[in-house]
This record gives sequence, structure tokens and C-alpha cells, in this order.
Amino acid sequence: MVLWWIGNVILLVVVLPVVIYLLNRVLAAVERIRGASDDILAGGVALIGKLDGVPEGLAETDKTIEAVKVGAVRYAGSVAKLLG
Repeated sequence: MVLWWIGNVILLVVVLPVVIYLLNRVLAAVERIRGASDDILAGGVALIGKLDGVPEGLAETDKTIEAVKVGAVRYAGSVAKLLG
């Protein structure tokens, strides 16, 4: 019975403070992660507002690519005639 009491005292004096210390460190890390994720969310929401002109920009890019493609085909045809 005396060993049981000694074990309880060791548990309360040594193990419990270590567990509380480690728990505090884990909770502090979780709070830092929560803050970082909130910052990421705010940045993502701010970025959404800057994407309004993307569809028009993509349509212009598609037109440019089509024009370059036509020019490249014409150029390749002329080169083929010269080399052939």
C-alpha cells in the first residue's frame, strides 16, 4: 500500500507537470497554425477579387494563338516550297 502512495505522489509531482507542459506546447503550435491558415484564407479571398478579367484575357490569348498558328502554317508552307 505504501508503494501505491509513492507511485501516486510521483505521478502527481513528476509526470503530470510534464504532460501539462507538452500539452501547452502542442496547443501553442495549433494556435500558430490556425493563425497562418486564417492569413492564407484572407489572401485567397483577396485574390479572388483580382480574377475578374481572366476570362476576357484568356479569350484574347486564344485569338493571339490562332493568329500565330495561321502565320506559322503559312511560313512552313513557304519554307517547304523553297526547300522542296
